Amino acid sequence: MHFISSSYAIFLGLTLGCYWGIARTQNQKLWTIVVSSTLFYISFRQLQYFPIILVMILVNYWIGKLLLESQIIEYKEVQDRLGEDYFHRWLPRGKQQRRRVAIGGIVFNILLLVLAKYIPFLLSILAPANPLAIQSLATAIKINFLPPLGISFLSFESIAYLIDVYKGSPATGNLLKYAAYKSFFPKLVSGPITHYHQFAPQLNNLQFPSLDRLTEAGWLIASGAIKKTLIADNLAMFVRLIFDPNNLDRAGSIDLWLAIFAYGLQLYLDFSGYVDIVLGTAILFGINLPTNFNFPYLSTSIANFWRRWHISLGNWLRDYIYIPLGGSRLGLIRTCLNLSILMLISGIWHGADWGYLMWGGIHGLALIVHRLTSTLTAKNESIAQFWQSKFGHICGWLLTQPFIFVAWIWFRLPNLQQSNLVFRHLWGYPRDAQFVTKVYVESIKLTDGQILSILVGLTIAMMVAYTFDRLLKLDLNWHFKLTLIPICLYVVWLLSPTESLAFIYFDF
Repeated sequence: MHFISSSYAIFLGLTLGCYWGIARTQNQKLWTIVVSSTLFYISFRQLQYFPIILVMILVNYWIGKLLLESQIIEYKEVQDRLGEDYFHRWLPRGKQQRRRVAIGGIVFNILLLVLAKYIPFLLSILAPANPLAIQSLATAIKINFLPPLGISFLSFESIAYLIDVYKGSPATGNLLKYAAYKSFFPKLVSGPITHYHQFAPQLNNLQFPSLDRLTEAGWLIASGAIKKTLIADNLAMFVRLIFDPNNLDRAGSIDLWLAIFAYGLQLYLDFSGYVDIVLGTAILFGINLPTNFNFPYLSTSIANFWRRWHISLGNWLRDYIYIPLGGSRLGLIRTCLNLSILMLISGIWHGADWGYLMWGGIHGLALIVHRLTSTLTAKNESIAQFWQSKFGHICGWLLTQPFIFVAWIWFRLPNLQQSNLVFRHLWGYPRDAQFVTKVYVESIKLTDGQILSILVGLTIAMMVAYTFDRLLKLDLNWHFKLTLIPICLYVVWLLSPTESLAFIYFDF
């Protein structure tokens, strides 16, 4: 079921009708979420994988409950009923038991993710031992067994839940509430990654949204649809033609640079458009989900970019990988090592291919360089003042953004042979004349200059939006948004491409 379709609109309308109109109690509303989310997941024709999601929900709920019960015993029953001497002798053993339970739960989620997503990749690594048998097995698995939708996001959410409970956050004793949190269909497939202890309290006092909140929900959905269908999907047509593996060596350096620029914007507008629709849909249920983007292409450093791009993933990596590894507390060398590990995990989380590892490794290297230069800059007051100046911010932006866009090559083409070919052809590589005619004249019907103008225009539009939203703190009032919503949706219906493309992050 596509998020931007009449079938989804009907599904959402019926679900909201049951949620606010028929369901009276909290449990009835939770059942509405669970049932509707199940139907939503099945609509992607992945019914065979639904048991995996169900097992994940049940096992993590059970482990969380074990941690909760052991915590109650450890800090209440034993302390109140047993002597102080026995309590102090028993307590370390209790902590070790809780730790083993938590580690077991984390390992379960990692193994489930590996089995569901990474077996073909792991087999390809072992292929040199028996190339014919192992490689053919890896190919067969990759073709016949697709990873379950949402498995990466659900795994990270589950790990976060168990770690939070182990550290002292309250576990839920209500399976229905936990299932509603895990399966909530707007965020089920591609996030944003949401903590249980951010989500669950909202279920205790569900209120029908006010008119201004309903307007905000409609505005988010409409603007997300505009980003996705009118901009990202149209950019995708050009990107796909240039990066077609069959014609990749026919594209010239100019074409490749345009495609890199276009893909960076496509990826951002596609994913942020999805998130806007998710946030708007959640508001209709009386639930607020975390934001995921904060104008990342206006970042003035690579570290700043990762605080603005896919924020929920960045926060997860920081809280559950970087800080437990020691963060920046154990010296500069250890900090650089931790940054490398952090970004390699980010890369492989996105996909089971060498290109994603390369992309993560490159970003890790960039973060290391940034950390080293920041350390040196802090010792020189004049250099520090320069980077804090407006001109310094412009220089930082001009250094950061080309790196980010070039690094997307390995993200878009995770096959290293293809991505390395693009990288080698970025300077001075001639175009194939027939290829240019096919792409620009027959398919796109725009010249390369016109495409560049569109891409620059989109960048300027983001800068203008940032100026009004972040710098001037100006926003459209809800009355004006309410007027624009039907206009935006009508424009989407009228002008969207005939071919409806899936959201990019559905693959991750």
